[in-house]
Amino acid sequence: MDMSSHAVGDSPVHRLNPLTKLVFAVTVTVSAFAFTMIWWPPLLFCVAIVPMVIVSGTQRKFFPTFLALWVPVALTVCLMQGFFYPGAHRVVAGIGPLELKYEGLVFATQTALRVMVLMGGFFLLLLTTRPGTMMSAMTQRGMSPKTVYVVSAALQIAPALAGRAQGIMHAQQARGLSVTGLRGRVRALVPMAGPLILGALTDVGDRAVAMETRGFGTTRHCTYLTEVPDSTAQRAARAAMELCALTAVVANVLGVLR
Repeated sequence: MDMSSHAVGDSPVHRLNPLTKLVFAVTVTVSAFAFTMIWWPPLLFCVAIVPMVIVSGTQRKFFPTFLALWVPVALTVCLMQGFFYPGAHRVVAGIGPLELKYEGLVFATQTALRVMVLMGGFFLLLLTTRPGTMMSAMTQRGMSPKTVYVVSAALQIAPALAGRAQGIMHAQQARGLSVTGLRGRVRALVPMAGPLILGALTDVGDRAVAMETRGFGTTRHCTYLTEVPDSTAQRAARAAMELCALTAVVANVLGVLR
């Protein structure tokens, strides 16, 4: 499964320079973590991220996948922090020797809501941006090829592994392995892990050879097959968002709005 298949579209959000969407994702993430008000991350998610999702027309892909990823994370954080948060005293409920603490639940809720903003911002970036376009935009702005590759690889690793895992599962089904139901899927995890890891390692070697063949890391000036448009308005918007992120960090350091 190629992430570029998820980036098909011609909405205003799709047409934005990838760096603008990347700066947007970073800004909302920094802003969500900067302040401790528990209502701030949900407000930021609803006011900043949801309208962008609606304008991009990706809501049918965004919300089901986002919830499928975020809800397990949120539940895990709530359980871990609720039972094991250090220094908590107010007991909400007891399950055997374990005690669910109020302070842990408050901290877990705040953390889960912050993660919600982080995942939402970057998932929007993934759904509306082709990895190749992202690499071209970053390279044209003078970023190091190594940095560009790290960002691009991070954007593509999840869909690449998901596609490979699906292919391995189909191959196992063709060989008679039952993967239906919860029990069947759990049993299929062990025989799927080996080919998945070995295949990922093989891909790393193949990519290294391909990049070396194409002159990756050369110090000479390169020409670009795709010129990514970048207007003055978008550059100004990125500067404004960077200023907002910096202001949020400074406010956090100074203890403002805590």
